[in-house]
Amino acid sequence: MNERSEEMFLAASLYYVQGETMESIAHQLSMSRSTVSRLLKQARDCGLVKITLTQPAGPHTGQGRAISRHFGVRAHIVPVSGSASDVLRLERVARAAGQLISEAIDDGMVIGTAWGTTLGSVVQYLQPNEAKGTTVVQMNGAASPTNSGMPYVGGIISQFAQAFNSQVVPFPVPTLFDFAETKQAMWRERSVRSVHALHQKIDLAVFGVGGLSSELPSHVYSAGYLDENDMDQLRAERVVGDVNTVFLREDGTWADIPINARASGMLPTQLHRIPRRICVVAGAQKASPLLGALRARVATDVVLDEACAQALLERL
Repeated sequence: MNERSEEMFLAASLYYVQGETMESIAHQLSMSRSTVSRLLKQARDCGLVKITLTQPAGPHTGQGRAISRHFGVRAHIVPVSGSASDVLRLERVARAAGQLISEAIDDGMVIGTAWGTTLGSVVQYLQPNEAKGTTVVQMNGAASPTNSGMPYVGGIISQFAQAFNSQVVPFPVPTLFDFAETKQAMWRERSVRSVHALHQKIDLAVFGVGGLSSELPSHVYSAGYLDENDMDQLRAERVVGDVNTVFLREDGTWADIPINARASGMLPTQLHRIPRRICVVAGAQKASPLLGALRARVATDVVLDEACAQALLERL
């Protein structure tokens, strides 16, 4: 056994057998936490560690299978007590999503990220990964009529970059342009075209689903991005939510919704070209916009809690 294999074995034994935390292992082995994380991933990848998980029979087992079968996605159901608060529910789902995303990162990846209440929680649970040469690119603009949006969105992107040692590419344009003609002119600018070119190279996209009406308000609907005329138009068009601030109906249609001509986010047809697309959703109140998103085929993976999964299946 060479030195690297010995390090993997020791780290894996401490973590999986003795139940030590990564911080404790890093201290004992005189290495960084991110190095421990990489050793554990390599131990799994090479077969040194083999994990077998037997899922107990329960409602979430059937829910995941039903969602996967109906929409052709990988459904990751997170068990959460029915009495849990919306904040706790989001925390549990975000934790599971953070782990899934961290394990999906590999060398040279381009990672596309949206922003919002859900993503703001997910980035708190990203696990350090020393993949080489990764890039994080913002998928939709953040500026509103009252602020640039960059302190909020920049914080989310920065946490992705810190976890994965990534280069950061922001997208400094409005979330919604005032005029479709302005957007069309802006899209011809070389600086914008360079970001769009990187969008076409995204390997992994991460996003939530915004809900037009939700007990835990989606950021785009609660932070001044939309005025009353915009909200009235969305209701008139039967919009239930958005992905990347591109607005959707429950039936998955979006192309004929007028406000989308002013939206800066990647369209569902553009998302389709990305190999892996992880959608993170918490709470039964998000079932309607999630249904629209899945019907628009924006995701390959969906991470959601049992209550949201049940409410989603009841709407089919």
